Amino acid sequence: MIKFFASILTVCTLFLLFSCKNAKSNLDKSITFDSIIVSKQIPLIDNSDTTLPFSQVDIRFTYPVKFGSEEDTKRLQQIFTGTFLNDVSYDSLTPREAIDKYIADYTQEYRSLSNDFYSDKQKLSDGSMPSWYWYQLRNTNRILFQNDSLLSYAVEYSDYTGGAHGSYRILYYNIDLNNIVTLSEEDLFIPNFKKPLSDILVESLMKKYHVTVPDSLLQHGFFNLEDIIPNNNFWMDDKGIHYTFNQYEIAPYVMGAIDVDIPYAELERLLKQDNIVKRFFTKK
Repeated sequence: MIKFFASILTVCTLFLLFSCKNAKSNLDKSITFDSIIVSKQIPLIDNSDTTLPFSQVDIRFTYPVKFGSEEDTKRLQQIFTGTFLNDVSYDSLTPREAIDKYIADYTQEYRSLSNDFYSDKQKLSDGSMPSWYWYQLRNTNRILFQNDSLLSYAVEYSDYTGGAHGSYRILYYNIDLNNIVTLSEEDLFIPNFKKPLSDILVESLMKKYHVTVPDSLLQHGFFNLEDIIPNNNFWMDDKGIHYTFNQYEIAPYVMGAIDVDIPYAELERLLKQDNIVKRFFTKK
C-alpha cells in the first residue's frame, strides 16, 4: 500500500512539474512596448526670466510593458532602464520613476553651475550673457531587430555642454529573450577571438573605403590600425553583426560614428560551436 501511494505521489509530482513547465512555455512571448516622452527647458536660475540660460532636455524612452510572465516583464524592464540611463542605480525603479529621478539628478547637476555663471558674467565688460551655459540633452532608444529569441536595440545620446560642438554616441544592446540576459562578444565567439576579429573589422573598413592596403585607411583619417579592435558595441539581425565606433574612438570627430557590417558567413570560424547565431536564426 505504501509503495502504491508513493507511486501515485511520484506521478502527481511529475505531472505538476510538467504542467508548470508547459504553462511557462505557453506564455505569450510577444513584447508590448510603451514610451515615456519628455521635452522641457530646465532654467539654470530658478526664476521666470526667459533671457537667462536653460538646458533643453528631450527624452524618448521606449520600454516593454508586457512580456511573458510578470517576473519576465520586470526583468526586461530592468535591463531597458539600466541601459537607457547607462547607470544601474536606476534599474531598480519603475521606468517612470527612473526617468523622473534622472531628470531631477540632471537638473541638480546643471543648476550647480549657477555660481560660475554669475562669476563669468561679471567678467564680460559688455554686459552680455556667457553663451556657454545654454545646454542641450537628448536621449532616445529604438528597436533594431526582434524575433522570438533575440531583441537588439540602440540607445542614442547627444548633448551640448557649452564647448565648440556637441557630442553624440550610440550604444547597442542584445537580449537573449529565452534567458532575459544581455549578450556580449564572449557569448558569441571562441576564446582568443579579438585578433582575428580585428583583422575582419579592418578588412571590412577597407572594402567600405575602397582601399586595398590597410595603411591606406590612415589617409582617410583613421588614427591608427591598432585602434580598430572589437569594442563590444554591436547589434545583431538575421544577416550579420553590425559594429559601431563612436566619435574619437578610431577617427576624429568630423568623421562621426563609423559603422561596420559583417555577414555571419565571414565570422563562421570564430563563432562558438553551439553558437547563439544558429540557435536564434535557424528555422525549426
